[in-house]
Amino acid sequence: MNIPDTDLPRVVIIGGGFAGVAIAKKLVAYKNFQIVLLDRQNYHTFQPLLYQVSIASLEPGSIAYPLRKIVKRGKNTFFRMAEVNQIEPNTKEVKTNIGTIGYDYLVIATGAKTNFFGNKVIEKNAMRMKSLPQALNLRSLMLENLEQAVITKDEIKRKELLNFVIAGAGPTGVELAGGIAELRASVLPRDYPDMDFSEMEIHLIEGADRVLPPMSKKASKRSEAFLKKLGVNIHLNTIVTNYENNKVTTNTDLEFTTATFVWSAGVTGAPVHGIKAESIIPRANRYKVNEYNRLYGYQDIFAIGDTALMKTTDYQRGHPMVAQPAIQQGELLAQNLMKIDKGQAPTPFVYNDKGSMATIGRNKAVVDIGKLRFGGFFAWIIWMFVHLLFLVGFRNKIVTLFNWVYNYINFDKASRLIVRPFRNKEIIDKV
Repeated sequence: MNIPDTDLPRVVIIGGGFAGVAIAKKLVAYKNFQIVLLDRQNYHTFQPLLYQVSIASLEPGSIAYPLRKIVKRGKNTFFRMAEVNQIEPNTKEVKTNIGTIGYDYLVIATGAKTNFFGNKVIEKNAMRMKSLPQALNLRSLMLENLEQAVITKDEIKRKELLNFVIAGAGPTGVELAGGIAELRASVLPRDYPDMDFSEMEIHLIEGADRVLPPMSKKASKRSEAFLKKLGVNIHLNTIVTNYENNKVTTNTDLEFTTATFVWSAGVTGAPVHGIKAESIIPRANRYKVNEYNRLYGYQDIFAIGDTALMKTTDYQRGHPMVAQPAIQQGELLAQNLMKIDKGQAPTPFVYNDKGSMATIGRNKAVVDIGKLRFGGFFAWIIWMFVHLLFLVGFRNKIVTLFNWVYNYINFDKASRLIVRPFRNKEIIDKV
């Protein structure tokens, strides 16, 4: 890896998501550690805005930030683009595709991945949206299907191309459904004046009895009303059982034929090989950690963010797998590692819940903050402000704000380009 030898304690951080970036930013100024950040990509992705990349509202560069710009601020900090394959706790080493590196303290911040609940057919055929390449794939597929729909004379085929089905009505599914509905209402008819968009259908499927199950019932009710006003068809208490040959089947009598099926029905942790099984919660695939984010059974290995499960009185199933717990755990662990290095007692983690929010489209959002429940234009403004605040990089904030203002004034989406045509992975592997 070409990392200099040092007498300083080495902290290896696996993952450049919210948690990994939070701890790295805090540790870069601490001169008593050597910091090594590892990630398979060379950028941080602001995942809450991935859906806007997929619906052509934002370009990927607006929500990505180079990880090297974070670590370059410190004298003893390094970044390596690497795929981590194995952790060797006995020798205190991390094995990657570019070599092996030793550690004094290891921080696992590998985040989460899409959970298909063991359904291999859906995993193979459905679109997902957990990374920038996946969001770009979805954008390309949607635009390509529209281009095909405008030239086909086969009504059945056109219906299949204009049918959009989303499984999972959490924040991602709700925001994506609302975004596609706005495209249908105000953007696509101008791009395709010779196509009848009354034929275009958007279906949102949810296994629970309401949309946005993690949020308040008031937020769910408002979100459902917003979505229905936009023309989104909502199917509650319905579970997708299969998607094959462009056909979606469910546990009810509902069936859909679609060329665009998006799976946003859940996430699971992304553990690394090498940690003993008793330190991992099997169903959640998350590491069991104590109040200091230290893995049970290990003294020098920590986990933060989505990949960590810390049971508390208020969070018996662990903290929500969203940005705020990841950021807060990363920042506190940085402080605790510095305290440990100085021989001081670490501080236990206490989550400060700053609320939940989701946007359904133009002037439409819902916000839960403490006991406050509100929606509409004011909630939409708060949603935009909070997301701009937590975007990494000043340039990204300015570019994103400019795009939002442009889209709002012109009722337009500026990025409807098929720059990288989508191809099924099986096809790519054969090329």
